Amino acid sequence: MSERFESWSDVVGLDLKRYGTTADADEIRDTAVAQPLLVGAGLAATAALFGDLSAAPESVDAVAGHSVGELVAAGVAGVLRPEDALALVAERGRAMADAAAQTATGMTAVLGGDRAEVLAAIESHGLTPANDNGSGQIVAAGTLEQLAALAADPPARTRLRPLSVAGAFHTHHMAPAEERVARLAKAISPADPRTRLLSVRDGAVVAGGAEYLDRLVAQISAPVRWDAVTETLAGLGVTALIELPPAGTLTGLAKRALPGVERLAVKTPEDLDRARELVAEHAGTSAPEPEGRS
Repeated sequence: MSERFESWSDVVGLDLKRYGTTADADEIRDTAVAQPLLVGAGLAATAALFGDLSAAPESVDAVAGHSVGELVAAGVAGVLRPEDALALVAERGRAMADAAAQTATGMTAVLGGDRAEVLAAIESHGLTPANDNGSGQIVAAGTLEQLAALAADPPARTRLRPLSVAGAFHTHHMAPAEERVARLAKAISPADPRTRLLSVRDGAVVAGGAEYLDRLVAQISAPVRWDAVTETLAGLGVTALIELPPAGTLTGLAKRALPGVERLAVKTPEDLDRARELVAEHAGTSAPEPEGRS
């Protein structure tokens, strides 16, 4: 594993081992550092869980990633080689950091309230529902002035929580970053998924590697629809969900959105044995792909 991280560090131009073990919170808060570190951690956990990344698609019935996690999902499904996923995320992180520096923007989680009222309030202030996570959680994104106006006039029965992020990700503010990553993506030859691979654009099961890569790039400036992914997972009849590190958020959302589904957040190496048990117990139990998905 140490040799793998050294190789991956060369790809992204960062010391992933140091950033993942001894760096302080301020160092890894930088988008250009955080994104490669997240993808590296997810791919490493997958390799540790299955013994090798190439074995993962044969053992899972569906895979999805939230935001930058889509690059991990692409690696798990066999669409991208780890080196390609890391090259993309390194450029993605740098480009999004540069885009965020152009305008003072941010993101605020809106918790609770009536969904329609929340979306209407976000729109009325010129904001974007950048993450629709389901389970009563929608993240508004835009300029700091727009977010301040929302905070002064919040939707009824909601709690607002500003997020510690560098900018308004998954909005039009990230268009310059999308353009940069798209140029790099043209040099990559993706493979078709070897297991069901869900897109956070709309929850669709994507059958083609080229289409998924296009969607992944476009998602940089488009809202994340995790609520739609959750709906697809429910339709597939999933019985267990394993969240790769850094884990906890998505399994927390699934507690409400996917009742009865066994959940595991892999946070430490000690969680890997239980994850292997879940794979052995639940793999192959989901239903065929829902009609109308492609």
